[in-house]
Amino acid sequence: MYSDKVMEHFMNPRNVGEIENADGIGQVGNAKCGDIMKMYLKIEDGVITDCKFKTFGCGSAIATSSIATEMIIGKSVEEAVGLTNRAVVEALDGLPAQKVHCSVLAEQAVKAAIYDYAQKNAIVIKGLENYEPVDDDHDHHDFEDEDDE
Repeated sequence: MYSDKVMEHFMNPRNVGEIENADGIGQVGNAKCGDIMKMYLKIEDGVITDCKFKTFGCGSAIATSSIATEMIIGKSVEEAVGLTNRAVVEALDGLPAQKVHCSVLAEQAVKAAIYDYAQKNAIVIKGLENYEPVDDDHDHHDFEDEDDE
């Protein structure tokens, strides 16, 4: 059911915690369904030098948070904005269909943290020009991955 990579990131998550004085913080999720992700970014000269997360949710939510942090550390904010849920799923060697929403949350948490950084610094980041923070009342469980049909 779960790939070895999902299990590895669930059992041994990377970059768990908070960053004091983070340059960007993004929180997404829905307390009603139980998945909440919070991402913290440290950014120097437009490059993400550190990323930590706190996730309340299932094993897939923890695994997607963990791998997303690894995927964006060392990247420019513009590159990190381009992180997709599809890339997260592929990096984990797949997720069960009913858990794909966790990868969507990981993508949204990264974008929310970069958006927070941009707002704090009054800058426009390519790829976030029309970005609007996700409403916490959304129902991300309705997400359907068109490639899995």
